[in-house]
Amino acid sequence: MNGPADAAALLAYYRDIGVDEAVADRPGSWAEHVPPAPARRAAPSPRSAAPQPARSAPSAGPEMPPARPAERSPAAPAAPLSATAPTAAGLGGEAAVADARRIAAEATTLAELDAAIRAFDGCPLKLTATNTVFADGHPDAPVMVIGEAPGGEEDRQGKPFVGPAGQLLDRMLASIGLSRAGSAYITNILNWRPPGNRQPNAGEIATCLPFIERHIALKRPAVVILAGGTSAKALLNTTDGIMRLRGRWRELEVVGLAEPVPAMALFHPAYLLRQPAAKREAWRDLLAVHKRLAQLDLVPDRHKPEMPRDSGA
Repeated sequence: MNGPADAAALLAYYRDIGVDEAVADRPGSWAEHVPPAPARRAAPSPRSAAPQPARSAPSAGPEMPPARPAERSPAAPAAPLSATAPTAAGLGGEAAVADARRIAAEATTLAELDAAIRAFDGCPLKLTATNTVFADGHPDAPVMVIGEAPGGEEDRQGKPFVGPAGQLLDRMLASIGLSRAGSAYITNILNWRPPGNRQPNAGEIATCLPFIERHIALKRPAVVILAGGTSAKALLNTTDGIMRLRGRWRELEVVGLAEPVPAMALFHPAYLLRQPAAKREAWRDLLAVHKRLAQLDLVPDRHKPEMPRDSGA
């Protein structure tokens, strides 16, 4: 370390890769503390029987009892688990999905759904997350953007899309006349960050799916933008990847809505940051969204789409 700047850069690196807890005050090899496995005794050969010891003549002295094997010291008892502390093994599964469906259906407003999600303990991701991330933007916005899961910065702030990917998303929305302040409402299919920003597994998605479906039903958007393959596949109930899903309008059917909602899948902004060459396709998809919004009179006719300066197209 050459100074505070280097230390800050290292901490930022740790934060980005998901290292958010110190387990010791100095580095060390945990393998050094693992006791060696006990040596196994060789099994007796079945071909040669063990020789019988010769009987000795009776002794005049007192008979000694046979030697007892050395007693093993009892293993240290495992630390008792709290009767109320949740564990990852006890979370998720069909019971959690059923519980999520029931709780989500009972919510009649966005505020009630927000409170219900924050009180829900059936998803193991909540154990490692710092905050529950519900939504951001105007509740009456006609456009609902649904991403995949919170990242590190979103987990810290408790808001969706506030890191570098979120900043790019804001510029993408602004290029077609949308903003969080009035015309866009942003959320994710998962309300808790997966550790290390890993991909959520099928069980985690299934547990959270009733909440996002109820979220859509209560929000009643005119148009839905699905940012990324994870959200698109989960809500459209398909195994097709984002390369097949993007750029085409789909009908998103949700319980609680009388009619399907037009939905467009786009590349996730985080993917565009890693693959700038894909921004050209993303721009074409944004133009398709703008065209649909204009047909629905949801953007001013005078607005002319402008490609974001950092689009790389």
